[in-house]
Amino acid sequence: MSVLRMGYMHVRVTDMAEAKQHYGNTVGLYQTLEQDGKVYFKGWDEWDHHSVVLEEGGVGMVKCGFKVLDPGELDGIEARATRFGAVVERMSAGENAEVSDGIRVILPSTHVIEFYHSMTPVGLEVGTHNPDAFPRHLVGIGAPRLDHALIVAEDVGEIERFFKEVVDFYPTERLATSLDDDAHLIATWMTIGNTNHDIAILEGPNGKIHHFAFEMRGWDDILHAGDIFAMDDTPVDIGPTRHGITRGTTIYFFDPSGNRNETFAGGYQCFRDRPVVTWTPEAVGKGIFYHARELNERFMTVMT
Repeated sequence: MSVLRMGYMHVRVTDMAEAKQHYGNTVGLYQTLEQDGKVYFKGWDEWDHHSVVLEEGGVGMVKCGFKVLDPGELDGIEARATRFGAVVERMSAGENAEVSDGIRVILPSTHVIEFYHSMTPVGLEVGTHNPDAFPRHLVGIGAPRLDHALIVAEDVGEIERFFKEVVDFYPTERLATSLDDDAHLIATWMTIGNTNHDIAILEGPNGKIHHFAFEMRGWDDILHAGDIFAMDDTPVDIGPTRHGITRGTTIYFFDPSGNRNETFAGGYQCFRDRPVVTWTPEAVGKGIFYHARELNERFMTVMT
Protein backbone atom coordinates (compact mmCIF):
# COMPACT_ATOMS: atom_id res chain seq x y z
CA MET A 1 0.00 0.00 0.00
CA SER A 2 1.39 3.38 -0.97
CA VAL A 3 -0.53 5.79 1.29
CA LEU A 4 2.14 8.04 2.79
CA ARG A 5 0.50 10.37 5.29
CA MET A 6 -2.27 12.86 5.93
CA GLY A 7 -1.52 15.64 3.47
CA TYR A 8 -4.07 18.33 4.26
CA MET A 9 -6.92 19.31 6.53
CA HIS A 10 -9.57 21.67 5.14
CA VAL A 11 -11.77 23.38 7.74
CA ARG A 12 -14.36 26.14 7.93
CA VAL A 13 -13.84 29.25 10.03
CA THR A 14 -16.24 32.00 11.05
CA ASP A 15 -13.83 34.94 10.64
CA MET A 16 -10.99 34.66 8.13
CA ALA A 17 -8.97 37.56 9.53
CA GLU A 18 -8.95 36.04 13.00
CA ALA A 19 -8.19 32.59 11.61
CA LYS A 20 -5.24 33.89 9.58
CA GLN A 21 -3.87 35.53 12.70
CA HIS A 22 -4.20 32.28 14.64
CA TYR A 23 -2.72 29.87 12.11
CA GLY A 24 -0.10 32.30 10.81
CA ASN A 25 1.07 34.14 13.93
CA THR A 26 0.24 31.76 16.78
CA VAL A 27 0.64 28.32 15.18
CA GLY A 28 3.39 29.77 13.00
CA LEU A 29 2.38 28.33 9.64
CA TYR A 30 3.45 29.94 6.34
CA GLN A 31 0.71 31.27 4.09
CA THR A 32 1.21 30.01 0.54
CA LEU A 33 -1.95 31.15 -1.25
CA GLU A 34 -5.18 33.12 -0.86
CA GLN A 35 -7.70 32.42 -3.61
CA ASP A 36 -11.45 31.94 -4.13
CA GLY A 37 -12.25 32.60 -0.49
CA LYS A 38 -9.72 30.07 0.79
CA VAL A 39 -6.37 30.54 2.51
CA TYR A 40 -3.62 27.90 2.34
CA PHE A 41 -0.83 27.26 4.87
CA LYS A 42 2.12 24.92 5.36
CA GLY A 43 4.51 24.16 8.20
CA TRP A 44 8.23 24.93 7.99
CA ASP A 45 9.20 21.26 7.65
CA GLU A 46 6.66 20.49 4.93
CA TRP A 47 7.68 20.54 1.28
CA ASP A 48 4.29 20.36 -0.45
CA HIS A 49 2.28 23.51 -1.17
CA HIS A 50 -0.08 23.31 1.80
CA SER A 51 -1.33 21.20 4.68
CA VAL A 52 -4.08 23.42 6.10
CA VAL A 53 -6.89 25.06 4.11
CA LEU A 54 -9.24 27.60 5.68
CA GLU A 55 -12.63 28.44 4.19
CA GLU A 56 -14.88 31.12 5.67
CA GLY A 57 -18.46 30.18 6.41
CA GLY A 58 -19.01 28.19 9.58
CA VAL A 59 -16.96 25.75 11.59
CA GLY A 60 -15.73 22.17 11.32
CA MET A 61 -14.12 19.88 8.78
CA VAL A 62 -14.78 20.22 5.05
CA LYS A 63 -12.48 17.34 4.06
CA CYS A 64 -9.01 15.94 4.50
CA GLY A 65 -6.53 14.49 2.05
CA PHE A 66 -4.07 11.60 2.14
CA LYS A 67 -1.14 11.46 -0.25
CA VAL A 68 -0.22 8.24 -2.03
CA LEU A 69 3.22 7.45 -3.43
CA ASP A 70 2.11 5.64 -6.58
CA PRO A 71 -0.58 7.18 -8.85
CA GLY A 72 -1.55 3.67 -9.89
CA GLU A 73 -2.68 2.99 -6.33
CA LEU A 74 -5.69 5.26 -6.86
CA ASP A 75 -7.43 2.64 -9.03
CA GLY A 76 -7.12 0.10 -6.24
CA ILE A 77 -8.45 2.54 -3.64
CA GLU A 78 -11.40 3.33 -5.89
CA ALA A 79 -12.22 -0.36 -6.36
CA ARG A 80 -11.87 -1.28 -2.69
CA ALA A 81 -13.83 1.75 -1.48
CA THR A 82 -16.62 0.91 -3.91
CA ARG A 83 -16.73 -2.70 -2.69
CA PHE A 84 -16.81 -1.39 0.87
CA GLY A 85 -19.97 0.54 0.02
CA ALA A 86 -18.68 4.09 0.35
CA VAL A 87 -19.63 6.83 -2.09
CA VAL A 88 -16.68 7.22 -4.48
CA GLU A 89 -15.95 9.71 -7.24
CA ARG A 90 -12.95 10.83 -9.25
CA MET A 91 -11.58 14.33 -8.68
CA SER A 92 -9.72 16.27 -11.37
CA ALA A 93 -6.39 18.02 -11.02
CA GLY A 94 -7.00 21.61 -9.96
CA GLU A 95 -10.27 20.99 -8.09
CA ASN A 96 -8.08 21.52 -5.05
CA ALA A 97 -5.51 24.25 -5.67
CA GLU A 98 -2.08 22.81 -6.51
CA VAL A 99 -3.31 19.22 -6.00
CA SER A 100 -3.33 16.39 -8.57
CA ASP A 101 -6.25 14.30 -9.68
CA GLY A 102 -7.39 11.62 -7.29
CA ILE A 103 -10.22 9.79 -5.55
CA ARG A 104 -12.84 11.39 -3.32
CA VAL A 105 -14.58 9.09 -0.82
CA ILE A 106 -17.59 9.93 1.33
CA LEU A 107 -17.46 7.66 4.35
CA PRO A 108 -20.60 6.20 5.96
CA SER A 109 -19.91 8.77 8.70
CA THR A 110 -20.29 11.51 5.97
CA HIS A 111 -16.65 12.62 6.29
CA VAL A 112 -15.04 13.46 2.94
CA ILE A 113 -11.62 11.87 2.45
CA GLU A 114 -9.52 12.53 -0.65
CA PHE A 115 -6.59 10.53 -1.97
CA TYR A 116 -4.14 12.20 -4.36
CA HIS A 117 -0.68 11.46 -5.71
CA SER A 118 1.05 14.82 -5.98
CA MET A 119 0.95 18.44 -4.90
CA THR A 120 3.00 21.37 -6.15
CA PRO A 121 6.28 21.26 -4.20
CA VAL A 122 7.44 24.52 -2.61
CA GLY A 123 10.33 23.21 -0.51
CA LEU A 124 11.36 23.06 3.12
CA GLU A 125 11.95 26.39 4.84
CA VAL A 126 15.49 25.20 5.69
CA GLY A 127 16.13 23.83 2.22
CA THR A 128 17.64 20.43 1.37
CA HIS A 129 21.30 21.43 0.82
CA ASN A 130 23.32 21.50 4.05
CA PRO A 131 20.20 22.60 5.98
CA ASP A 132 20.02 24.07 9.45
CA ALA A 133 18.04 22.27 12.16
CA PHE A 134 15.17 24.77 12.04
CA PRO A 135 14.47 28.23 10.60
CA ARG A 136 16.14 31.04 12.51
CA HIS A 137 13.05 33.24 12.71
CA LEU A 138 10.19 30.97 13.74
CA VAL A 139 6.87 32.68 14.45
CA GLY A 140 4.56 31.69 17.31
CA ILE A 141 4.93 28.03 18.22
CA GLY A 142 6.64 27.30 14.90
CA ALA A 143 4.71 24.11 14.11
CA PRO A 144 6.77 21.93 11.74
CA ARG A 145 3.95 19.94 10.14
CA LEU A 146 0.40 18.62 10.23
CA ASP A 147 0.39 15.34 12.15
CA HIS A 148 -3.03 13.67 12.51
CA ALA A 149 -6.74 14.15 13.08
CA LEU A 150 -9.43 12.64 15.32
CA ILE A 151 -12.77 12.36 13.53
CA VAL A 152 -16.11 11.45 15.11
CA ALA A 153 -18.45 8.72 13.87
CA GLU A 154 -21.51 6.88 15.14
CA ASP A 155 -20.03 3.48 14.21
CA VAL A 156 -16.32 3.47 15.07
CA GLY A 157 -15.88 -0.15 14.04
CA GLU A 158 -17.23 0.52 10.55
CA ILE A 159 -14.86 3.42 9.92
CA GLU A 160 -11.92 1.48 11.38
CA ARG A 161 -12.80 -1.32 8.95
CA PHE A 162 -12.76 1.16 6.05
CA PHE A 163 -9.24 2.32 6.84
CA LYS A 164 -8.07 -1.29 7.30
CA GLU A 165 -9.68 -2.81 4.22
CA VAL A 166 -9.43 0.07 1.76
CA VAL A 167 -6.09 1.74 2.56
CA ASP A 168 -4.31 -0.82 4.80
CA PHE A 169 -4.11 1.22 8.00
CA TYR A 170 -3.75 -0.78 11.21
CA PRO A 171 -4.87 0.01 14.77
CA THR A 172 -2.28 0.74 17.43
CA GLU A 173 -4.58 1.42 20.40
CA ARG A 174 -8.29 1.05 21.07
CA LEU A 175 -10.84 2.06 23.67
CA ALA A 176 -13.44 -0.68 24.10
CA THR A 177 -16.13 -1.61 26.61
CA SER A 178 -14.17 -4.73 27.65
CA LEU A 179 -11.31 -7.01 26.63
CA ASP A 180 -13.71 -9.45 24.96
CA ASP A 181 -13.37 -10.01 21.23
CA ASP A 182 -16.95 -8.83 20.68
CA ALA A 183 -16.61 -5.71 22.87
CA HIS A 184 -18.12 -2.45 21.66
CA LEU A 185 -15.46 -0.18 20.11
CA ILE A 186 -15.56 3.39 21.47
CA ALA A 187 -12.41 4.78 19.83
CA THR A 188 -9.48 3.63 17.73
CA TRP A 189 -6.07 5.04 16.84
CA MET A 190 -4.67 3.94 13.46
CA THR A 191 -1.48 4.35 11.47
CA ILE A 192 -0.17 3.57 8.01
CA GLY A 193 3.50 3.52 9.01
CA ASN A 194 5.46 3.65 12.25
CA THR A 195 3.92 6.66 13.98
CA ASN A 196 1.38 6.24 16.79
CA HIS A 197 -1.51 7.37 14.63
CA ASP A 198 -2.30 9.14 11.38
CA ILE A 199 -6.05 9.05 11.99
CA ALA A 200 -8.20 8.31 15.03
CA ILE A 201 -11.94 7.74 15.27
CA LEU A 202 -14.11 8.51 18.30
CA GLU A 203 -17.73 7.54 18.88
CA GLY A 204 -20.12 10.45 18.45
CA PRO A 205 -22.19 12.35 15.87
CA ASN A 206 -21.38 11.58 12.24
CA GLY A 207 -19.47 14.16 10.24
CA LYS A 208 -17.80 15.87 13.20
CA ILE A 209 -14.14 16.36 14.00
CA HIS A 210 -12.70 16.41 17.51
CA HIS A 211 -9.32 17.95 16.62
CA PHE A 212 -6.47 18.08 14.18
CA ALA A 213 -2.89 18.13 15.41
CA PHE A 214 0.49 19.61 14.63
CA GLU A 215 3.68 17.71 15.30
CA MET A 216 6.15 19.37 17.66
CA ARG A 217 9.78 18.38 18.17
CA GLY A 218 9.60 17.53 21.88
CA TRP A 219 8.44 18.41 25.39
CA ASP A 220 10.37 21.69 25.42
CA ASP A 221 8.45 22.80 22.34
CA ILE A 222 5.17 21.79 23.98
CA LEU A 223 5.99 23.97 27.01
CA HIS A 224 7.05 26.81 24.74
CA ALA A 225 3.72 26.50 22.91
CA GLY A 226 1.92 26.85 26.23
CA ASP A 227 3.77 30.11 26.85
CA ILE A 228 2.84 31.41 23.39
CA PHE A 229 -0.82 30.52 23.94
CA ALA A 230 -0.77 32.50 27.19
CA MET A 231 0.82 35.49 25.43
CA ASP A 232 -1.74 35.36 22.60
CA ASP A 233 -4.76 34.67 24.84
CA THR A 234 -5.39 31.47 22.91
CA PRO A 235 -8.11 29.37 24.59
CA VAL A 236 -6.50 26.21 26.00
CA ASP A 237 -8.59 23.09 26.57
CA ILE A 238 -5.99 21.09 28.54
CA GLY A 239 -2.24 20.87 28.97
CA PRO A 240 0.66 20.82 28.83
CA THR A 241 0.36 17.18 29.83
CA ARG A 242 0.93 13.61 28.67
CA HIS A 243 -1.37 11.05 27.10
CA GLY A 244 -1.50 7.51 28.40
CA ILE A 245 -2.76 6.49 24.97
CA THR A 246 0.20 6.94 22.55
CA ARG A 247 2.41 8.29 25.43
CA GLY A 248 2.61 11.57 23.54
CA THR A 249 2.84 15.00 25.16
CA THR A 250 0.16 17.51 24.30
CA ILE A 251 -1.73 20.75 24.56
CA TYR A 252 -5.27 21.03 23.21
CA PHE A 253 -6.33 24.54 22.21
CA PHE A 254 -8.94 26.27 20.06
CA ASP A 255 -8.78 28.48 17.01
CA PRO A 256 -10.98 31.63 17.13
CA SER A 257 -13.86 29.77 15.44
CA GLY A 258 -13.86 26.95 17.98
CA ASN A 259 -12.06 24.27 15.95
CA ARG A 260 -9.88 22.30 18.37
CA ASN A 261 -6.18 22.06 17.54
CA GLU A 262 -3.47 20.03 19.25
CA THR A 263 0.29 20.21 19.62
CA PHE A 264 1.63 16.65 19.79
CA ALA A 265 5.12 15.33 20.44
CA GLY A 266 6.74 12.04 21.32
CA GLY A 267 4.98 8.74 21.62
CA TYR A 268 6.44 5.43 20.55
CA GLN A 269 7.20 3.74 17.25
CA CYS A 270 4.66 1.26 15.96
CA PHE A 271 5.06 -1.80 13.78
CA ARG A 272 2.49 -4.13 12.26
CA ASP A 273 3.49 -7.01 14.54
CA ARG A 274 3.17 -4.91 17.73
CA PRO A 275 0.24 -5.99 19.95
CA VAL A 276 -2.71 -3.61 19.91
CA VAL A 277 -3.11 -1.77 23.21
CA THR A 278 -6.65 -1.89 24.63
CA TRP A 279 -8.06 0.59 27.12
CA THR A 280 -11.33 0.09 28.97
CA PRO A 281 -13.72 2.78 30.25
CA GLU A 282 -12.64 2.76 33.89
CA ALA A 283 -9.15 3.89 32.81
CA VAL A 284 -10.12 6.38 30.08
CA GLY A 285 -9.09 9.37 32.23
CA LYS A 286 -5.61 7.92 32.60
CA GLY A 287 -5.56 7.07 28.92
CA ILE A 288 -6.36 10.57 27.70
CA PHE A 289 -4.76 12.74 30.40
CA TYR A 290 -2.17 10.59 32.13
CA HIS A 291 -1.24 13.07 34.88
CA ALA A 292 -4.67 14.33 35.99
CA ARG A 293 -6.36 10.98 35.21
CA GLU A 294 -9.70 12.60 34.60
CA LEU A 295 -11.45 14.20 31.64
CA ASN A 296 -12.91 17.67 31.53
CA GLU A 297 -16.42 18.08 30.15
CA ARG A 298 -15.25 20.31 27.30
CA PHE A 299 -12.93 17.61 25.94
CA MET A 300 -15.79 15.13 25.67
CA THR A 301 -18.50 17.43 24.35
CA VAL A 302 -16.95 20.06 22.04
CA MET A 303 -16.84 18.71 18.46
CA THR A 304 -17.18 20.76 15.30
